[in-house]
Amino acid sequence: MIIGIPKEIKNNENRVGMTPAGVSELIRHGHKVYVQHTAGTGSGFSDDEYVAAGAEILPDIESTYAIADMIVKVKEPIAPEYPLIKENQLIFTYFHFASDRQLTESMVASKAVCLAYETVELDDHSLPLLIPMSEVAGRMSVQEGARFLEKPQQGKGILLGGVPGVKPAKVLVLGGGTVGTNAATMAAGMGADVTITDINLKRLRYLDEILPKNIKTLYSSRHNIEKELPTVDLVIGSVLIPGDKAPHLITHDMLGMMQPGTVLVDVAIDQGGCFETSHPTSHSEPIYIVDGIVHYAVANIPGAVPYTSTMALTNATMPYAIALADKGWQQACRDDKALALGLNIVCGKITYKAVADVWDMPYEPLQL
Repeated sequence: MIIGIPKEIKNNENRVGMTPAGVSELIRHGHKVYVQHTAGTGSGFSDDEYVAAGAEILPDIESTYAIADMIVKVKEPIAPEYPLIKENQLIFTYFHFASDRQLTESMVASKAVCLAYETVELDDHSLPLLIPMSEVAGRMSVQEGARFLEKPQQGKGILLGGVPGVKPAKVLVLGGGTVGTNAATMAAGMGADVTITDINLKRLRYLDEILPKNIKTLYSSRHNIEKELPTVDLVIGSVLIPGDKAPHLITHDMLGMMQPGTVLVDVAIDQGGCFETSHPTSHSEPIYIVDGIVHYAVANIPGAVPYTSTMALTNATMPYAIALADKGWQQACRDDKALALGLNIVCGKITYKAVADVWDMPYEPLQL
């Protein structure tokens, strides 16, 4: 198979779809890999490293899309890429269709095969291709939240871990999945007073057993969240419904319950956001203020640490990329039902029900 690795063109996205080590594995399996010039530079990988791994370098994004049977990238295609995508071409990346109708309609019109990292799901309901970026985003959410609590960044002016004689900041983490667990662990490690919420009591019992004792668990309900808001300093929103829009756990009217300078970090913004007042931001302009509350809603948080993120992502995607290249997407998905769940749009038809439901578009059950 011919695999193309284009350069990411989303705002401040420095990750790349595959490391040179990953390219080397695909070539070892007998496939051809083409990498766009400087695609890996932002992650610390030079063209020479890709060449040494056996790839060929192409001068631009147009030639990379034109030659490839399968495109492996990180973020969803954006408008300049839409006309480059070919009928029946396999696009293997994060899509997050539920947050972008234009993307959904464009991929339907392209008649490409859209296999989304974020909905590949194992029997235990874990998301193996989302987990590594969720780990990064969860840890970074606290790092960024702590920064924007600083007064020059328009926060309250509170040190997350406090100092002897001064209480630490209070952190509320909404959602006890991978993002939330990593956020809570990071915040606790920095000395904060942390509360983590979830609607799954079994998960809360598990978290209570494994997390440090300066992390308290709380059942997630509107009443309980409202009780926390008047004294909280940093809120991490990390609720995920695979393939669907995130629910709004903090509404516009609830902002008035918080003190000015409180920071909201919406890690769920890729899926529409779990704060009603959220809208996507970028690393170049990461925050905005609503009713005195600082909102951080960068849609590609792991893109700020591209070396770590690219390495972690390639570690997770490589077995699936090899299976897709070796067998073709149809046979690979027949053989692995977890991978088949990644098929969101196939040759002009929406095959993932949550995506169709969000946009009230026709749904066609997958038939391999």
